[in-house]
Amino acid sequence: MSTNLRGPLLALLAFGIFATHDVVVKYLGGVYSPFQIVFFSVVFGFPIITFTLLRDATEANLRPTHPWWTAMRTFAAVVTGFCAFYAFSVLPLAQTYAILFASPLLITLLAIPMLGEKVGWRRGAAVVVGLAGVIVVLQPGTTELSLGHAAALVAACAGAFASLVVRKIGRDERPVVLILYPMMANFVLMGAAMPFVYEPMPVQDMGALVVVAVFALAGTSCLILAYRLAPAVLVAPMQYSQILWATLYGLLLFDESIESPTLIGSAIIVASGIYIVLREGSGGKSTTTPVLRTRSRLGTPGAPRVAPFLSEESRGPVPPDQQD
Repeated sequence: MSTNLRGPLLALLAFGIFATHDVVVKYLGGVYSPFQIVFFSVVFGFPIITFTLLRDATEANLRPTHPWWTAMRTFAAVVTGFCAFYAFSVLPLAQTYAILFASPLLITLLAIPMLGEKVGWRRGAAVVVGLAGVIVVLQPGTTELSLGHAAALVAACAGAFASLVVRKIGRDERPVVLILYPMMANFVLMGAAMPFVYEPMPVQDMGALVVVAVFALAGTSCLILAYRLAPAVLVAPMQYSQILWATLYGLLLFDESIESPTLIGSAIIVASGIYIVLREGSGGKSTTTPVLRTRSRLGTPGAPRVAPFLSEESRGPVPPDQQD
């Protein structure tokens, strides 16, 4: 089997694991606050950071070179994880994914002011069409929009912003700084909420939180291998397979049926996202390939970023400040 085939297959496995991760989050979200779920998922994810720190032989401290950008990225990462977990808890899985899939569209849009990216009319039209797909999913005026819908939209926006900040300052900041600060912020902020929201957890639910942390690591590991084996243009579109898992899990485990607007809107968003990925991969007018360089998966606060574990060849011929 060629590496160009093994890479996408590993990515499919990775996103299948991530989808299962989100099922456990949804199960726990029916009983516990997102503050509590995020807090313990980060606590159980700290061993991952320990290995990352041991791997980094750079002689330096953990003081950020760009403190304000690091602070903004840390805040955006915390908001992304919390809002994504809340959305998974209260919305149908397929609907949540459909909204989160707007993140690559927003990355393309925000890359114009943040990275100086040149976006041609074709990719610009794809962004407009994709965002129209989000409106189709939300059905404003005919569907009562909830805090869950707002949370999913905020997660998509914050996740896009956080990814672009990494590419803007990644050349100067150590990877462990970009990984450790959001986890520490999650630990402190979510921990501060524990006295107000904590619910005692039986052993099986605590075990489910361990599963969340393990699945985040397993999915990220598979994704790292996928990007090592195959070009990003072949791996990146595999993220949209999560909508299939969401439909299956939603039907079997939560009695969720996918509604026509969600199906149609999802198709529009996915088609737009894949077009942008292919357009960036073909050269086009993209100089920074912002979507293809966003390798880490949205909404997993207990997992490390993907890029620090890739070789220079796997990352592609772009400056380090444009990698994520």
